[in-house]
Parts: sequence; structure tokens; C-alpha cells
Amino acid sequence: MIAEAAAAVTNQHHALGQTYALLTALLWGFALVLFKLAGERVAPVALNLYKNAVGLVLLIVTLVVLIVWEQNGLNMLRQYCLGDVCLLLLSGVIGLALADTIFFHALNLIGVGLISIVDCVYSPFVILFSWILLREQLALVHYGGAGLIVVGVLIASRHRLPASRTRGQIILGMLLAMLAVALMAFGIVITKPILEGSPLIWATALRVAAGVIFLGLFALLGRKWKAHWTIFRPSDIWRIALPASILGTYICMIFWVAGFKYTYASIAGVLNQTSVIFGCVFAALILKEHFGARKVAALVLALIGVVIVTLGDRVFLLLGAP
Repeated sequence: MIAEAAAAVTNQHHALGQTYALLTALLWGFALVLFKLAGERVAPVALNLYKNAVGLVLLIVTLVVLIVWEQNGLNMLRQYCLGDVCLLLLSGVIGLALADTIFFHALNLIGVGLISIVDCVYSPFVILFSWILLREQLALVHYGGAGLIVVGVLIASRHRLPASRTRGQIILGMLLAMLAVALMAFGIVITKPILEGSPLIWATALRVAAGVIFLGLFALLGRKWKAHWTIFRPSDIWRIALPASILGTYICMIFWVAGFKYTYASIAGVLNQTSVIFGCVFAALILKEHFGARKVAALVLALIGVVIVTLGDRVFLLLGAP
């Protein structure tokens, strides 16, 4: 009975984590549309700094509320040893500051189309790092579902070569993009053991704080460093950038970390990958981008992959498959 109860709780945690991972993909897909609109008027580094700063402020407010309303709110931080704190901070620097900086540089070199193709390696990198660092062993059905999602994302992505770029610049940009995605995956996977037994908001806040501090220092470099900070002056761009930051950095970040906290890192990474598909849908509805048969096929494949990843093992058990 005890073993059955423990298994039921574990299954509930996995289901909760998968739900968080899918919500992350859905909300991030919508946030991408808002960031695209804001990015037409704001430089990438400035927009990234702004969205992370907004997220950090909201996380601090949330922590203050927890401390006031919960007697053990501040004591939760004491659960971390120095090593855990350092690892969370390192994760924030790697995944939120360093990876994003490299990613935006690659974006300038190869454009959105090719960056979408390269972004498909996110879930395979998560699976790879989960296997190497966490020794996660998935069933064959999970890899099949992951493959369908990646195929769907590849079909949905347009990959015309950007104009006025040399072949060397294209190759460099793709290599930098792959490095950025790998760092992003590595940054979250290394925190998995800590996340399983740590307060969610504190863990998220520490990661974001490290990213903001590192990115803020980076934004002070160069002759035109002041340009990175002009977005913090109230202006009409806030009507887009502010809700995008609240949704994309605060809500999505909490859901993203929660997904990795409650389920397998590899499965959470695969489900996060569907954000590209959701982004295509929202771009078609809001930005009136073309959504033809190619993207419909991609959406169907990705959704089938999601069902296989989340429910495949249970369906196989019900059918009596080995």
C-alpha cells in the first residue's frame, strides 16, 4: 500500500510537471509575438535586459508576499547550502545571460528563419544532458514522441538564407546558435537535483537575479552603453514590452522551472520545444503571418508527439504492450 501510494504521488508530480511544461510552451509562444513587435523598435540586448529586470522585480514582490503571509517564507532560503546557491546563480548566468547574449548575436547573423531551425536542438540537448548528468532513462516511446515534435518544428520553420550574408557568416551564426541553445539546456538541467527539493520561487528568483546582474554588467560595456538603458524610461513601447516581459519572464519562467522540478528534465525539455508551434499559431492570428498546409502538418505532428511523450507509456501499459 505504501509503495502504491508513493507511486501515485510520483505520477501526480509527473503529470503536474508536464502540464507546467506545456503551459510554458503555450504562453511563451504568445510572448514571442509580443517580443517580436517590441523588437522592431528595441535592440535585442536592451529588450532582454528589460524583460529580465521586470521579471526579477515581480519575483521579489512575490517573495515579499510569501515572507509576510507565510511564517516560514524566509526560512525557505535557509534550505539551500552554499553550493546550491552557487549552482543556481551559475545556472542563471549560463542560461539567462550568456546563452541569450550568444543567441541574439547569432540572430543578427542568420535571421529568424535559420534560428528557428537551430532551436530544434533544444530538446535533444536536454535529453542528452539529462542522460549524462542525471542518468535519466526514458522508454523508446518517449524518444519517438520527441522525434515527432522535432520533425514538426522543422517543418514549421522557414529557412531562407538571409540576404547580404556570406557562407562563413551563416556557418558561424548557426554554430553560435547551437552553442546558445546547448548552454540554455545545460543551465536548467544542472539545477534539476536542487529544484526537486527546493522552493520554486526562491530558485527562480536566484537564477533570474544572476542573469540580470551579469547582463547588466555586460550592457555597461562599449561606447554606446547608454542605448541599452533607454528602454527603462517610460514610453509607449512599454505597452508591448511590459506585458511581454510579465508573461515571458515572470509567469513563463516560474512554469518553466516548475516543469523541470516535477517531471523528468528530458520530457519537460521536449514539451517546451512545442513553443515554436504555438508561436506559429499566434503569429498567424495576431501578426497575420501565413499559416498554410505546411504549418498545419507541423502542428498535427507536434501535438501527436506531445500526446506520446505525456501519455504514451500509460497507453502502452493499458494495451498490455511490453
